[in-house]
Amino acid sequence: MMVIALLESSPKNGVEVMDGIEAMTRGWWRPSPGSVYPLLDQMAQEGLLRKAESGRYELTAKAKVELEVSFGPRFRKPRTVTDVVDEINWLLSYLEDVVRTGSRELDPHRARVRDFSKRLSELEGNASDAKESP
Repeated sequence: MMVIALLESSPKNGVEVMDGIEAMTRGWWRPSPGSVYPLLDQMAQEGLLRKAESGRYELTAKAKVELEVSFGPRFRKPRTVTDVVDEINWLLSYLEDVVRTGSRELDPHRARVRDFSKRLSELEGNASDAKESP
């Protein structure tokens, strides 16, 4: 739905879509060309987008109908524990990359990171204890 929301304002090429997603996520995520272009092609095959001669993608009437429908619960699948654990893993990967780049951006947050680590360890310990209990 991010792509459809971005293309609602004007046609965009793949780079502009990646820039838009990065801006929408405030720099937290910039999708790779290997994920954006196949998605744009798939959406075009599904009739949601049309690729103009300029190379920019634009919404079709079918996509505009999708926009009229609320982004609410109908499109939101229930989050599972697996979804949450996967998200924690991705966020940890992000923080590891921040540290690997030599950035000091994480320094003011180290106490909170230690607290998160402790809570996760306790959570894991409680989960192990629950498995052992009859």
